[in-house]
Amino acid sequence: MSSLSRELVFLILQFLDEEKFKETVHKLEQESGFFFNMKYFEDEVHNGNWDEVEKYLSGFTKVDDNRYSMKIFFEIRKQKYLEALDKHDRPKAVEILVKDLKVFSTFNEELFKEITQLLTLENFRENEQLSKYGDTKSARSIMLVELKKLIEANPLFRDKLQFPTLRNSRLRTLINQSLNWQHQLCKNPRPNPDIKTLFVDHSCGPPNGARAPSPVSNPLLGGLPKAGGFPPLGAHGPFQPTASPVPPPLAGWMSSPSSVPHPAVSAGPIALGGPSIPAALKHPRTPPTNPALDYPSAESEHVSKRTRPMGISEEVSLGVNMLPMSFPGQAHGHSPAFKAPDDLPKTVARTLTQGSSPMSMDFHPIKQTLLLVGTNVGDIGLWEVGSRERLVQKTFKVWDISKCSMPLQAALVKEPVVSVNRVIWSPDGSLFGVAYSRHIVQLYSYHGGEDMRQHLEIDAHVGGVNDISFSTPNKQLCVITCGDDKTIKVWDAATGVKRHTFEGHEAPVYSVCPHYKENIQFIFSTALDGKIKAWLYDNMGSRVDYDAPGRWCTTMAYSADGTRLFSCGTSKDGESYIVEWNESEGAVKRTYQGFHKRSLGVVQFDTTKNRYLAAGDDFSIKFWDMDNVQLLTAIDGDGGLQASPRIRFNKEGSLLAVSGNENVIKVMANSDGLRLLHTFENVSSESSKPAINSLAAAAAATSAAADRSANVVSIQAMNGDARNMVDVKPVITEESNDKSKIWKLTEVSEPSQCRSLRLPENLRVAKISRLIFTNSGNAILALASNAIHLLWKWQRNERNATGKATASLPPQQWQPASGILMTNDAAENNPEEAVPCFALSKNDSYVMSASGGKISLFNMMTFKTMATFMPPPPAATFLAFHPLDNNIIAIGMDDSTIQIYNVRVDEVKSKLKGHSKRITGLAFSNVLNVLVSSGADAQLCVWNTDGWEKQRSKVLPLPQGRPNTAPSDTRVQFHQDQAHFLVVHETQLAIYETTKLECMKQWPVRESSAPITHATFSCDSQLVYASFMDATICVFSSANLRLRCRVNPSAYLPASLSNSNVHPLVIAAHPQEPNMFAVGLSDGGVHIFEPVESEGKWGVAPPAENGSANGAVAAPSVGASASDQPQR
Repeated sequence: MSSLSRELVFLILQFLDEEKFKETVHKLEQESGFFFNMKYFEDEVHNGNWDEVEKYLSGFTKVDDNRYSMKIFFEIRKQKYLEALDKHDRPKAVEILVKDLKVFSTFNEELFKEITQLLTLENFRENEQLSKYGDTKSARSIMLVELKKLIEANPLFRDKLQFPTLRNSRLRTLINQSLNWQHQLCKNPRPNPDIKTLFVDHSCGPPNGARAPSPVSNPLLGGLPKAGGFPPLGAHGPFQPTASPVPPPLAGWMSSPSSVPHPAVSAGPIALGGPSIPAALKHPRTPPTNPALDYPSAESEHVSKRTRPMGISEEVSLGVNMLPMSFPGQAHGHSPAFKAPDDLPKTVARTLTQGSSPMSMDFHPIKQTLLLVGTNVGDIGLWEVGSRERLVQKTFKVWDISKCSMPLQAALVKEPVVSVNRVIWSPDGSLFGVAYSRHIVQLYSYHGGEDMRQHLEIDAHVGGVNDISFSTPNKQLCVITCGDDKTIKVWDAATGVKRHTFEGHEAPVYSVCPHYKENIQFIFSTALDGKIKAWLYDNMGSRVDYDAPGRWCTTMAYSADGTRLFSCGTSKDGESYIVEWNESEGAVKRTYQGFHKRSLGVVQFDTTKNRYLAAGDDFSIKFWDMDNVQLLTAIDGDGGLQASPRIRFNKEGSLLAVSGNENVIKVMANSDGLRLLHTFENVSSESSKPAINSLAAAAAATSAAADRSANVVSIQAMNGDARNMVDVKPVITEESNDKSKIWKLTEVSEPSQCRSLRLPENLRVAKISRLIFTNSGNAILALASNAIHLLWKWQRNERNATGKATASLPPQQWQPASGILMTNDAAENNPEEAVPCFALSKNDSYVMSASGGKISLFNMMTFKTMATFMPPPPAATFLAFHPLDNNIIAIGMDDSTIQIYNVRVDEVKSKLKGHSKRITGLAFSNVLNVLVSSGADAQLCVWNTDGWEKQRSKVLPLPQGRPNTAPSDTRVQFHQDQAHFLVVHETQLAIYETTKLECMKQWPVRESSAPITHATFSCDSQLVYASFMDATICVFSSANLRLRCRVNPSAYLPASLSNSNVHPLVIAAHPQEPNMFAVGLSDGGVHIFEPVESEGKWGVAPPAENGSANGAVAAPSVGASASDQPQR
């Protein structure tokens, strides 16, 4: 619900209270959930109206929302139970126990047993803890004190306990203002109009020569209250804002820079002057009452804009925010007054296919049709939009690895996929900069056409480089960067020499915005904790420490003429804000309306022509006039846009680039832009250059096919294949050495040879770090590297009678009605090294998860955070639920320990020590009563779950030439028999017997082959699915770890990604369908796979070795021979 709609509810509440509709007031309070009337709640508790108490509470919270809510409901139901016992009404007490209190038994079984035992006592006061229980009245009063504390501490009640300050009869006042305005617009206004209805607009009858009365002095509907009074609203106590002192404007420190170090001035105001008023930023949609500030409001807009004659109905409907707008799937009809201005680019003029998902775009400052694009796999594209020609396409590579820091080299070896976070042209277009998700910035010089040359490569930050910009302090071109290491750095754009380092942020720095006023150069920066800071180029520290609306991902931008400052931010809960800042006062000047529901991703925005703001949200582009907080229009670009599309205007505002689904960029144009693009229409499309590119592509494809063919030959020869695969390309013939056995390896190289589906993406993420099917088999849960969880659900319908996961039908990316996301507490230090992990409860109700910060417990139905615990250090790196008790969790830590944690009592029961590096795998056997652990030290440990003693350990044998000190994740997973387990390491797959910790079978990766990224048993443990860094997926028979099927990248990745380093990072098996699995990719995608229906399975099992039957773990044999391994 929008801010103005929310305010309308408050106006209605005030009206109902004044009109004495008491029951209706409280019903609306409960249904809207905007205001919790503590006085009413107290009265109902004192009166013992328990059903009404819980019903009223239900509008604000549920039992399982969080610990505060659980405690609130428990105290109420316990009191109701004790009162029934006190009246000796045993049947009623039993009913309360069974219906109301039993729900708490899963969280504290001992307490529930103790409550139940009260039934056996003649007087429950015989229980020592209840011995001081008095009469009912005093008990309720004592409980109320506790309830009020719980409610005030509960984050769900934040901002809902105080009613806003309103003048008496505020709704009547607004209606009178509207009627006065309607009367003033009458062609023949009467001096004393007779208002008989509010259902239609007022209009006077025949002319009588009288002039309209003043809309201020002559109320038409009843008496208006006197100005100045702010009386309380019945039971609604008044809201008293606290005024903030107004320090000198920032222009002062710009003209005479302070010499005071950072700590002394860090609490100063934002930007170009003004007070520090964090309260305004906690509720940016409702600016605080402050006589020193001139905020536009619904009322002030009514008064100040009435000089316009007609057709401004948006101002009549401000209170309910009824502005017509277009969204995907809706008609684009607008009333004449609300048509998008013709100078907005709203016609899709070009559609460009980039090949990977655009992350950042920027038009050349002089050549208005030249578009620079950076993507999520590190690619850079340069497009001539007019001719639809891609002039340059570059994939990511480090220019000189020897000059890179060791942390960067190690990061690139472990995870070579890099995303572009930002691309930007220099002011004159002679250079452009690229900020990558790992450490580095690259600068290119541009000389026209296809002439793009390497200029500088800078190892700029530890972790990701989140933003880059150009500035000219002291008339010298510099590059400004910010990153995950919480710093902002300034570099000489000519030499790469570092000029300044600004430190002071306490979280990763998300964006920078350099600017100048009165010849004073400065930089605004925003961090992921919502802080805004301002810096001069003097290394004297931040001049500003301020909270941005949303308090998470915020970007800032000036209007084209540099006179107006705006920011756009999205909170972790998906609330988005665009605001204009009052630089002289240092406060939010206006907050733009139009984000009607929670955003699916971080909203990006841009400004143009000193007049318009635009933002990508809700699968559309939304536009505002800078001088009007109401949404001007929304355009869906003919559909197919991302949930929160990236957008960028060209300098003249005639073109707008927008990112769409399927790696598409749509370029929208106004009439000027269409004329600009029309100049390219006569250019012949049959130039020699595209032909050359086509030949090159054909040659590359031929080469790739040849490479694949060679691999197939070697695989089939090594596994003893004797015949062709039917309908498998390329077809390779090889004679078998085993005359008695005919076996064929299934090679899947074409999309038609398997059923695969890329799940729909409403929320773009960088990469999938963890992936699991729910135990019910009808959903997939993913954890992305940015700490956000994604959930896809399949619906039961005519085409899918079971509602189970399938590659034949796409699921829905699911969110609760609240629109919130399950977002982990992220690592503050070295976020690049954070190890995401999660574990799902057996009934799919809860997920325990961590991304380098605190561990979070989420409710899978509501996505609400039930609890957070164990703040780092050390950070959790692996989580596993005990198979017999969901309250017991094994938590692997990055300090090499394993903590056995009891959620119910919030206590660490045991701390296991046996590894030397971080824990990377945990698996329980409920048959052997053991826990198997693995670590980055390549060590396996077996622990007894009765006393948590270590029974045995073994170091994983690594290939010769690989040092044991090289850290690499080792994963473990139990076989269905609960006696053997799978070991996954980048160098090998292995099956171990648990009691003796003996390797039964091993499949090593050849030295020249791509390493394994992840592997898992199928649900029946007959297969092992393994993914590799070269994007291939292999299916093994678990009985002998021999390859039976290989899925090549060409079968599921588009050709544009074949050389982009996109590959699976994680793989998950369906819990009921043994031939279904899913992979999470390094580009943020998730693919689900099934064999074609005619086959029903992945290839044919290879011949059993030494007579071992298929389906059983083979007899001990340490390692397969080299000839058994495919050349990958």
